[in-house]
Amino acid sequence: MVQRFTARAVVVGDRAGTVVPDAVLDVEDGLIRWVGPAADAPPAEGAEVIRLPGVLTPGMVNTHAHSPMVLFRGQGEGLPLDRWLREVMWPREARLTPEDVEVAMTAASAEMLRHGATTSVEMYFHPERIAAAVRVTGARAVVANPLIGLPGFGTFDEQLATAVRLAADGDDQVEYGIGPHAAYTVPLPVLAQAAAAAREQDLLLTVHVAETATEGDELLATHGVSVPRLLAAHDVLGGRVLGAHCVHMDDGDLEVWREYDVAVAHCPSSNAKLASGTARLRDMLDLGIRVGMGTDGPASNDNLDLFEDVRLAAQLARLRERDATALTAAEAFWLATGGAAAAIGRADLGQLTAGRRADLVHVDTEDIAFVPVGDETDLLTHLVWSVGSRHVRDTWVAGRRVVADGTSTTVDEAALRADVQTRALRLAGR
Repeated sequence: MVQRFTARAVVVGDRAGTVVPDAVLDVEDGLIRWVGPAADAPPAEGAEVIRLPGVLTPGMVNTHAHSPMVLFRGQGEGLPLDRWLREVMWPREARLTPEDVEVAMTAASAEMLRHGATTSVEMYFHPERIAAAVRVTGARAVVANPLIGLPGFGTFDEQLATAVRLAADGDDQVEYGIGPHAAYTVPLPVLAQAAAAAREQDLLLTVHVAETATEGDELLATHGVSVPRLLAAHDVLGGRVLGAHCVHMDDGDLEVWREYDVAVAHCPSSNAKLASGTARLRDMLDLGIRVGMGTDGPASNDNLDLFEDVRLAAQLARLRERDATALTAAEAFWLATGGAAAAIGRADLGQLTAGRRADLVHVDTEDIAFVPVGDETDLLTHLVWSVGSRHVRDTWVAGRRVVADGTSTTVDEAALRADVQTRALRLAGR
């Protein structure tokens, strides 16, 4: 069955900021078959026609999240990252059950879909439960089994074995990866083993790097080099590597990233909330480093709204460079769509072009925030600067409608909220 979407405009999600006014987009078997001006559309007899008054955009790609941490939203407010992890997060996480994770991920996935994000990269415990939740909501995910030395989650060898075992179960909806937490929490030999396994299986390896100014001090004192150089020296880089945050990187570190084609998950809201710093986004892009937007976890952001991170990324880039042209609206939106898909090695996502997966978001333009529109490029400008996730009306994944008029079609969000509340209080010891 062919679906024909008609819309005021299609925002393609490329770096150039292409906008197609009075657009038609055809979907068949979950893939985009044609997109362009309505005047040029091919015949579509018998197609299901979906007429949309607003703008169609690609489903956003959240390149770094710990989404089940909705269980801990708002906890540890005001603490720096190291104390927040050790005093608040890790003790609570030690009490987690697999059911906690699945319920929380289901709620978080529904939240992201309502906000226009159809794919997320998840680094969290109980990966099979995360995958089960995503299959229920209808979203997509890259589920990276974490490697971290916390009580109750097995040895590093066991965690890596789980990641490799799960890899065979992946498909176009749920892809598995490996997620060693960081070089300061995971021994270098384990990082090297994880990287070798990821390269052998063509898996995404995602790791926190240089999130704070001091996290690498002990490694620097011991080895005499920064964490990016240390990872290169221990054969951790190469293949599909995604560094999360990458805030405190000098010129040499960025050159290592460029040399090894390491991608970056840029998380401005989390970095700002935890006072971690401001990443060198413009420098990364100028070097050709692949970058995608991420929210980080909903306990350190505290939400899963990529629209907010897109706007903040542009603001902080301009402020850091003291240049109002440092990041254009087109580039900012691309960092959450086509650029983010490229950062995680998924050329089938992130743009509304023929052959890619039909992950679509309908944004309501019948709002004062979308006025005035002098030409079609104003629509993209308004998406970045004037509107937000509150204007998302409908979301489709592979042509399946998973959000209709702002409400999930796949799960009971009210019941999920109540369930998350009960579980969160138990984990907090109340």
